[in-house]
Amino acid sequence: MSAAPVKESVFSKKTAPIGAPYSQAIKFNGLIFVSGTCPIDTEGNLVAVEPKDVQKQTHQVLKNISGLLEDCGSDMSKVLKVNVFVKDMNDFKAINDVYATYFPDPKPTRTCVEVARLPLDVAVEIECIAAQ
Repeated sequence: MSAAPVKESVFSKKTAPIGAPYSQAIKFNGLIFVSGTCPIDTEGNLVAVEPKDVQKQTHQVLKNISGLLEDCGSDMSKVLKVNVFVKDMNDFKAINDVYATYFPDPKPTRTCVEVARLPLDVAVEIECIAAQ
């Protein structure tokens, strides 16, 4: 009888510190589930909120995710599924311009939805699932 897969919580100093009761990521059975990530730098500062710069925010979010995946033994090329939450769908093209630079082909599957509000009134939040 083989042992059951172990669920491992991951916290990385390469991404924003968290101030709520959740894990930055969970490693389970060869997959990495990354929590929704906001544009906060490693010092805990919000990036480009006033004036709002959705491209700088998107860059910071994806930089955070990239660092977290690296600490999990993975990288952006192993991302399978991405969920993007935006405050304003009019920012879709600006987000895509940055997003496309982080993922090699084939790009991961993705959902992008406009939401009424995001934590800390940021313009974009991204979560993903990656292979180890």
